[in-house]
Amino acid sequence: MEYQGVRNWDGLLDPLDDNLRREILRYGQFVEATYKSFDFDPSSPSYGTCMFPRRSLLERAGLPETGYRLTRNLRVTSGIQLPRWMERAPNWVATQSSWIGYVAVCQDKGEISRLGRRDVVIAYRGTTTCLEWLENLRATLTHLPGAGSDDLGSSCGPMVESGFLSLYTSGTAGSPSLQHMVRQEISRLIQSYGHEPLSLTITGHSLGAALATLTAYDIKTTLERAPELVTVISFGGPRVGNLKFRQLLEKQGTKVLRIVNSEDLITKLPGFVINDSNDDVPYNHSIHVAAGLPSWIQKRVEETQLMYAEVGRELRLSSRDSPYLSGFNVATCHELKTYLHLVDSFVSSACPFRAKLQ
Repeated sequence: MEYQGVRNWDGLLDPLDDNLRREILRYGQFVEATYKSFDFDPSSPSYGTCMFPRRSLLERAGLPETGYRLTRNLRVTSGIQLPRWMERAPNWVATQSSWIGYVAVCQDKGEISRLGRRDVVIAYRGTTTCLEWLENLRATLTHLPGAGSDDLGSSCGPMVESGFLSLYTSGTAGSPSLQHMVRQEISRLIQSYGHEPLSLTITGHSLGAALATLTAYDIKTTLERAPELVTVISFGGPRVGNLKFRQLLEKQGTKVLRIVNSEDLITKLPGFVINDSNDDVPYNHSIHVAAGLPSWIQKRVEETQLMYAEVGRELRLSSRDSPYLSGFNVATCHELKTYLHLVDSFVSSACPFRAKLQ
C-alpha cells in the first residue's frame, strides 16, 4: 500500500525504491497498451477506434501475463460544436468521439496475493485527434460542477482546465460521456468485489494523465463505496486545476504521483502557478509568481483564470541525464517511451542515471 501512496511515497522517491520503480513501470505498460491498440491511420475507416478485441487486447498489445482482465473499453468525446461545413471534411479532422483506454481488473490469485488486494486499473492514452488538440488549447480555468467553496474557505472555489473538463463530461446521443462510462463501470466492479480489499489505480500519459486526475476526483466524490485507496500514476501530465482543486484532492485522500521530465514542455502548461509555500509540492523548473508579490497583483493574476497549482507528489527526471538519449526535442522529451526509459534508469538526485540498464 505504501507503493500506492498511502504514506505519500515518503522516503521512496529519492533514491527511487526499486519496488516502486517496478510498479511505476508496470502501470506505464498499461498506458503503453492504449497506444499500441489505437488505430492512428487517418485513411482507415476505423480511425480512432481500438484495433483489438477486448478479450485479447492486453495480449496483442504485448502484455500477455498481467493477471488483469479487461472489463470495459472507454471513449472520449469532444464538446466542441463544429460548423455545418465541417461535415464535408475528412473523417480524421471531424472525429468527435474516439477510443481512449480501458478498465481492467486483477483476476490472478498470485498477483492479488502479491498486492494484498484486488486492483482495478483505468488506463488512458494521450492526445491524438484534431478535436482533442483543440480542447487542449482551452486553457482557462472553469468552475468544477458540484464542488462547493464554503468548506475550503474561499469564494473562488475549485476550478479545472476547461478543455479537460469538456472531454471528461461531454457526450452525444450515440456515445455517452467518459464520465458516465467510468462511473457505471467502477460502480459495477465495486458491486462485484466491494466485499474484499480493493484499490483503484488510474494511470495515463499527457492528456490521459489530466483525465486520470479528474477521474480520481470524480470517483471519490460521487461513488459512496469508492475504494479507500484511489491512486493516480501520471506520466508527462499537464496542469489540471487551481489551488482549491488541489486542496480538494488532498482532503478526499486521493493520491497522485506525477512523473515529470524536466525537459518536457507539456508539464509546464497550461498557465502558470503561484507558490503557496506548500513544501509538499515541488515547484522547481516551472513558471512561478512569487508569493511575496503585492496582493493587488496576485488578485489580478487570479482574475485571468490561468493560475494553476501542481497536485500530489513529484518524481522529477531529466532527459539530459541519459547517455542513451541524443538529439532530443520537444516531441521526444514528451513521449511515453522516454518516460519509461528514464524511470527504469533513475537512481537518485545525487546519482541520476544507472551505469547499466536492467
